[in-house]
Amino acid sequence: MKEIEKMMECRESIKVLDATMRDGGLVNDFYFSDEFVKALYKTNKSAGVDYMEIGYKASKEMFDPTKFGKWKFCSESDIESIFADKAEDGPKLAVMADVGRCDYKNDIVNKSESLVDMVRVATYVHTIPQAVDMIEDAARKGYEVTCNIMAISTAQENDLKVALEMIGQSPVNCIYIVDSYGSIYPEEMTRVCDIYNEFAAKYNKKLGIHAHNNQQLAFANSIEAIGCGVDYVDATYSGMGRGAGNTYIESMIGFLHNPKYNLHPIVSFVEKYINPMKEQGIVWGYDMQYLFTGLLNRHPKPAIDYTKDGRKDIMALYNEIALMD
Repeated sequence: MKEIEKMMECRESIKVLDATMRDGGLVNDFYFSDEFVKALYKTNKSAGVDYMEIGYKASKEMFDPTKFGKWKFCSESDIESIFADKAEDGPKLAVMADVGRCDYKNDIVNKSESLVDMVRVATYVHTIPQAVDMIEDAARKGYEVTCNIMAISTAQENDLKVALEMIGQSPVNCIYIVDSYGSIYPEEMTRVCDIYNEFAAKYNKKLGIHAHNNQQLAFANSIEAIGCGVDYVDATYSGMGRGAGNTYIESMIGFLHNPKYNLHPIVSFVEKYINPMKEQGIVWGYDMQYLFTGLLNRHPKPAIDYTKDGRKDIMALYNEIALMD
């Protein structure tokens, strides 16, 4: 009986982050209407979602603003125009800053001047020193900060441990496991979590999981990570995200069985806003071409290009990806 009661207990430390506008923005070049964004915020508030990632803080010197929607850049004026009435009991707002792709010292203002609550620093293992500088800058400015280490399936374990040691010594609040290529299996996720937990315990940091669905394992890996002590979990509406997409927020909210979360507004939003996007031809989600990149632990770009080009020669693509360096 006690075991059943324990299983039914809710882990209050778990936080759900909706990454639809950021990862999903990679699908439609961040062209979300104001109506969509306002409705998404309202839905996340009603659903009890803890964080809402609204896009990137990308540099307009590096990316042409005429080729992207405004959420590629998340200017403070654009944020203010949509979220001026942000509720105290609503989701906190997050932005992502990529190492080498943002002017963080100028474009990320002090927290006292922004409605943003969290800065998520995205980095590869080989750019950790720059990431630490960005983490320190964001922390000084008053933000919650995460570090999202991308493409860890391609990193050597010793290099990963060195990276975690450096990040652990920084003022970061949460360190994210990111399965960029969707190549990790649940049993491997357990081992990865063990490595991250060692440094999280050493430096008193939270852990997060951001999974991609190339092998239809994003949800499974997210559940596995939660079982291994990870508290922050990323998900998107109907898995909307680059290539094969991400963990479905519908699945995650349903799985958690936490009374603070409410699935009904999420389902309603999917019906009203996400399904019509698919009907209009915006494409994301699992397909065989993404399976190949996941199986072979490759960047999904060849599969994304294959999809955009409308190719049908799936065997030829498999051979191309298999022969990649």
